[in-house]
Amino acid sequence: MAELKIDNRNARRLWLHSQGLGETPTGPLDLAAMVRALGFVQLDTIQVVSRAHHHILWSRNQNYREPMLDWLLARDRAVFEHFTHDASVLPMEFLPMWRRQFDRMRAYYDRAGWVKGLPDAEGRQKIKDRIAREGALSTHAFDTKIEGERQMWHRPPHKLALDYMWYAGELATCHRVNFTKFYDLAERVFPAHLREKELSEGDQITWLCDAALDRMSFGSAGDVKRFWDAVTLPEARAWAERTPLVPVSVQGADGSWASAVAPPDIESRLFGLSPATSRLRILNPFDPVIRDRNRLSRLFGFDYRVEMFVPAAKRIWGYYVFPILEGERFVGRIEVKADRKASRLDVLKLWPEPGVKWRPAREEKLEAELARMARFIGVESVHRADP
Repeated sequence: MAELKIDNRNARRLWLHSQGLGETPTGPLDLAAMVRALGFVQLDTIQVVSRAHHHILWSRNQNYREPMLDWLLARDRAVFEHFTHDASVLPMEFLPMWRRQFDRMRAYYDRAGWVKGLPDAEGRQKIKDRIAREGALSTHAFDTKIEGERQMWHRPPHKLALDYMWYAGELATCHRVNFTKFYDLAERVFPAHLREKELSEGDQITWLCDAALDRMSFGSAGDVKRFWDAVTLPEARAWAERTPLVPVSVQGADGSWASAVAPPDIESRLFGLSPATSRLRILNPFDPVIRDRNRLSRLFGFDYRVEMFVPAAKRIWGYYVFPILEGERFVGRIEVKADRKASRLDVLKLWPEPGVKWRPAREEKLEAELARMARFIGVESVHRADP
């Protein structure tokens, strides 16, 4: 079959629409459906403006507010937490297809020699027994200490045990309080009909790869592998060889073409494709459209790296800098920070992308987005330190 050519403009549109950024972020909010369409939402502790998971959801529907995801997890049991490429929330109905990921994570930590101080099976069972008796507990309910020299990534034994059992699917996040995770027995969090549903490993791999490509609209085996980080590259390649996919050639921002594959309905997707909304949006550094930096650079010519773990003197931009998307183009970066005591959103610095003219109309769009962001986090004003 001859490769179907997808020019750069349509490639950008496909990717943005597939990831929920093609439409104006307004209208009725179905949060469970939004998470399902994305596949997962990455969790992050850093709260410069709003934590990543809240910001990601708000970017797709600005009627979203921060408590809603917690309700979806703790009250509705419509999502669960686990590990994709990082800690994330996933739709609860994905649980049967996620069983092998529990096993993969258990195996990883069983063979990871750098995990020092992990309690043995008997020690871990004592923690589970206590949770069984007392109900969901956070790490603050335990008091084991780190032995030896304290280093940045060292964790006390009870925290290692809780995380190990969480990765392995023995424990699950029951709820959070001020982002502190409470662990409960998996059978008290995961619905029985989903826990008892069994799929072969091959069927799970097929589902994971199919679902990843569906949410990307096109990609290489490597793109599919990186989407969940729940299959290996050889598994993704084997899936691509046995699955009836459409070969495509995708144009990058630099004009070059690269081979990829697309779902069988790719021509219908292209036929019904519309321009992305012209709204300007401040995206989170962990937004799914940003997360795969190689794909981001290839499609948009936008090179972006997070610098929160880079020493201040070596940063090019700043501690937590947000990409600015306007329509189908990244037009700049902005450093903003919430000052909740003063009830304001501080704009520290704005960097237009090379070749982007910051005309009054674009400035008005930015001011409107900053005002929306201020309402989202519940502060009263926006302060511009950078004129």
